Amino acid sequence: MTLKRSAAITGIGEMRPSRSPDGKSTLGIWTEVAREAILDAGLTTPEIDGLLVAPPITEQAAMWPSILGEYLNIHPGYGNVVDLGGASACGMVWRAAAAIQSGLCRAVLCVTGEASDVETFYAPRAPRARRPVQQLPYREFEVPYGPMGVNSGYALIAMRHMHEHGTTGRQLAKIAVDQRTNACANPDALYYGKQITVDDVLASPLVVDPLHLLEIVRPCTGGAAIVVVAPDLAGAAPRAPVWLLGAAEASRGIMLSQFDTITTSPIAICAPRALEMAGVAHGDIDLISVYDCYTITVLITLEDAGFCPKGKGGPFVEEHDLTYAGDLPLNTHGGQLSFGQPGLAGGMSHVTEAVRQLQGRAGKRQVRDCELAFVNGNGGIMSEQVSLVLGT
Repeated sequence: MTLKRSAAITGIGEMRPSRSPDGKSTLGIWTEVAREAILDAGLTTPEIDGLLVAPPITEQAAMWPSILGEYLNIHPGYGNVVDLGGASACGMVWRAAAAIQSGLCRAVLCVTGEASDVETFYAPRAPRARRPVQQLPYREFEVPYGPMGVNSGYALIAMRHMHEHGTTGRQLAKIAVDQRTNACANPDALYYGKQITVDDVLASPLVVDPLHLLEIVRPCTGGAAIVVVAPDLAGAAPRAPVWLLGAAEASRGIMLSQFDTITTSPIAICAPRALEMAGVAHGDIDLISVYDCYTITVLITLEDAGFCPKGKGGPFVEEHDLTYAGDLPLNTHGGQLSFGQPGLAGGMSHVTEAVRQLQGRAGKRQVRDCELAFVNGNGGIMSEQVSLVLGT
């Protein structure tokens, strides 16, 4: 079975990231970006008959599709929650296409977003009422050894990659610098107009060796949505449809201690499958839009997706210009490192940016003759992966 050209993205909506919620709720943000995406697709609310949401992190509730559907006055025949961490947005795209192909629906609204206050994000949590602790494997076999959440996990991957392949801190820092250059061409980016250098990155505080502060994503408030439609609706859309040409997914669990290798990810499985479904080669790709919670995430993704040989990611990013005007445009909106990471909407920003570029409406940062984009979502610590090929 193939999903090639089974559906297209015709509308996008995105809230400019901000450092604090400014009174907004997650549900309010979802509503704002959903409305924008539906209007952008040239549709009306009653025409939406599918609804996919990614669960918010800071607000707890069940039955989110029903909650949002009621709020928007949408009564979908297909609704679901996609929980793949940072890979959720990319996972939504192919799930929407599969639902459309199966005849369950014709127009699917996919929504992400979170109201996150960075001033309290890192503050100590107040003790919770006593309740049974979930006996998850990582609590038993990894937490007792003192990992500092995802920071230490990605730092461990970076340190191991340096040990195995000679990757340097300056090579990793260049990724952050090139993406900041992209952000400086994006007025909506959190770090718009704040250029940095490799020396700036390496001089920023060392959070978990070898990762510095400017190599780590910045949590913020924001949201994003897309509309995925059937081919006949795509043909009637006001803007050029962006077709799903290839998609694949792979997962390996969440515990680093159980991996055969921590420097190779499931992207090595799903990226080749997505490219094969699309019938395209790496050299055909005009834009790379991949999850970038840390600089090492980008490096591992480029290697495992096959854009360069394994272990050669350091020299590869050193030799190529990753800016919107360069020979290998990557994360042209600034990536989550410089655009911002509003919860799971951070992953959706890679999809919305790919759509903007493919539709030729990225403004100053527009990539010339952009027709094919490789998009990748990453969940956990290089655990859950979804690769997409999008094109005009």
